[in-house]
Amino acid sequence: MSDVQNQLLKGSFKLTRVGVRDVKKPVVVRRPGRDVTLIVTFDLFVDLPAQLKGSHMSRNLEVLSRIIDDAVREQVSSLEDLGVLICQELLSRHEYATCSEVLMSSDYFLERGMGNGTTSLERYILKASATSVRGGATKKSIGVEVTGMTACPCAMEEVRSLRGVSPEDTSASITHNQRNITSVRLEVPMELQLEADTLIEIVEKCLSSPTYEILKRADEARVVMNAHANPKFVEDVVRDVLSEILIKFRDLPDDVKVSVKSESYESIHKHNAYAERDTTMGELRA
Repeated sequence: MSDVQNQLLKGSFKLTRVGVRDVKKPVVVRRPGRDVTLIVTFDLFVDLPAQLKGSHMSRNLEVLSRIIDDAVREQVSSLEDLGVLICQELLSRHEYATCSEVLMSSDYFLERGMGNGTTSLERYILKASATSVRGGATKKSIGVEVTGMTACPCAMEEVRSLRGVSPEDTSASITHNQRNITSVRLEVPMELQLEADTLIEIVEKCLSSPTYEILKRADEARVVMNAHANPKFVEDVVRDVLSEILIKFRDLPDDVKVSVKSESYESIHKHNAYAERDTTMGELRA
């Protein structure tokens, strides 16, 4: 049987990413004091030289299955470390490739409550990735996506102005609300691990308010009042998250890459509000 992928081409083009997407596998991650079972979606890629017709995509799936099986037996400490193992093995199996990349995402649940005894499992999204260059560096990153709430400062000030109320009078904090989705990603030095829970806590602290699946009427009122006492633009959210990252991760090297994105889904407009910053720890310190 002829191997079509190995056919040689003339005058063609190199491809940056070739592989498979949306592959779902169960992964057990061992964190300090607990094991977390995740259903992870994987995207796995290598580059393809100009002279080669196709990539051997089945090797990607073989690599993933083998390493997931090993992770079940030996247990993995983080998604990003699992991605590093997969990237390195992809280069081993694809001898023609010069770089590999793995993208991972998973639903993630933490118990949250309003302090009144009622709790619920709140959904977040974990995002991790790894890249490896043959004969060069391997890098990994960890991130989260958090859904919360922002309250518009601009409309609040206009309402106060129309009512003739001073800005110091918080009893007149009428404004419109937005569902907000904010994501954070940090490139992690190979020898270190960052807790996703810490990233989630940072984002929720920087929103007008977290949101909750289960709220009784009194809790709903408290969420609204808390949010309106803490109005935020998406610009405020991104800047506040960056400030918290500098405080929480002050020991990270200057070359660590940081990405923060925030989008508020408007309630009185047909468009959304958006802000982001891609930077490094060194640039933030400066």
